[in-house]
Amino acid sequence: MAASLTTGTTPPHRGTSISGSVRLGAVAPASGSIRLAAEHFTAATLYLLAGSVGLVWIAPELAAGNYLSPHVAGVTHLFTLGWITMTIFGALYQLLPVALGAPIRWPKLGHTSFWTFAPGVGLFACGIADNSTLLRHVGVGLVAIGVILTVTNVAATLPRARSRDVTWAAIAIAITYLSSTLVLGVVLLHNIHTGFIAAVRVQVLATHLHVAIVGWALIMIVGVAHRLLPMFLLAHGANVRWTKPALGLLACGVPLLAVGITTRHDAASWTAVVLMEAGLACFIYQAVSFFRVRVRKRIDVGLRFAAAGLAFLIAAALFGPVVLWRGPSATRLATAYVVLALLGGIVVFVSGFFYKIVPLLAWTARYSGPKRIEGAPTVAELFSARVAEVQLGVMVSALIILSIAILLGSSAGAYAGAALFALGVLLFLSQIGRAALGRPRRGIAT
Repeated sequence: MAASLTTGTTPPHRGTSISGSVRLGAVAPASGSIRLAAEHFTAATLYLLAGSVGLVWIAPELAAGNYLSPHVAGVTHLFTLGWITMTIFGALYQLLPVALGAPIRWPKLGHTSFWTFAPGVGLFACGIADNSTLLRHVGVGLVAIGVILTVTNVAATLPRARSRDVTWAAIAIAITYLSSTLVLGVVLLHNIHTGFIAAVRVQVLATHLHVAIVGWALIMIVGVAHRLLPMFLLAHGANVRWTKPALGLLACGVPLLAVGITTRHDAASWTAVVLMEAGLACFIYQAVSFFRVRVRKRIDVGLRFAAAGLAFLIAAALFGPVVLWRGPSATRLATAYVVLALLGGIVVFVSGFFYKIVPLLAWTARYSGPKRIEGAPTVAELFSARVAEVQLGVMVSALIILSIAILLGSSAGAYAGAALFALGVLLFLSQIGRAALGRPRRGIAT
């Protein structure tokens, strides 16, 4: 693929901004790490499917606000570790060499970390949900090895980057928070057997969630979006100064919130909320700035997903102060807040970037070469934008219904919302499967 880019045989991509990004030479897939990214993306989609099925299973517990249920914890990890973290790992193996000019330090270590992390997530989630000590311990051991190996690999790769901009800084901050998330997770797991933090279990759980969602996933999204959104949108000339304060405010807010809620120091907690809300506002403003100055006025489906994810993040940010004010006794409110932030904000946003990255990787794997292949489909033709639009409508409706049902304590409504979400995931898998495995056009040799 790298050869094709330098010889002018750019992949045709009607309806998206890939051609522009290829001209910029920044998001063309790194051929050497396509397999590494592909195996992570494949596992991620399977975990997204498992999480959506699990969401239906735990719908009554969500409606009851029972966020401490082992079932809820197990399914939540299918999304956080299985879908979000696995997708970020796969994206990093593409982003680091292409966008930052930093070839992966140890590619073989990337495969090793995948084969420990991927099965570990499943065992760990099942162990939590089924209250199996053996599965929990084996699973968390494999997950820990996978995280440590990946963080080590990424940390060893970052110094090789040609530029150290806000995207570079965001990746460095995010993998630090990922390590912290692992430590807090081990603490919570140890508490299951010993109860040594029984008095502050809920506070530690809240810290674990915010470190994972804000410190790991959101900060990574802020940094990656800073690099990829203007390329996907062909947005030239936007004011790009808002990402830096967004990262600083979010990175400072997370540890302060941890101190505030674990020590029950209200001033620290509310200051942290202000910092994180301000950080999110800076990120939203930055993203909107990119959308405003885009050259191509039509917004493709992947970017519509991203925009929907931003809207859910705003909704979650509105819920955040209310959740802190009401305290842990408002269980349904806290559950709806996490659903909006995790499933609405992070999962939907990541799905949008998935639509931008995976079809391009599939196209590269099949059709790239020193010469343009006549009759080859465009990247956009590898999936149906119409079905993807339907999927977006289904998933947004599902999350609105699910959130309202949780607030009202309606099990039937929660079932309906969860079932709709699962339908949306099935549509997503059909599109990704079509892009990755669909038959080449007649006459095309692959």
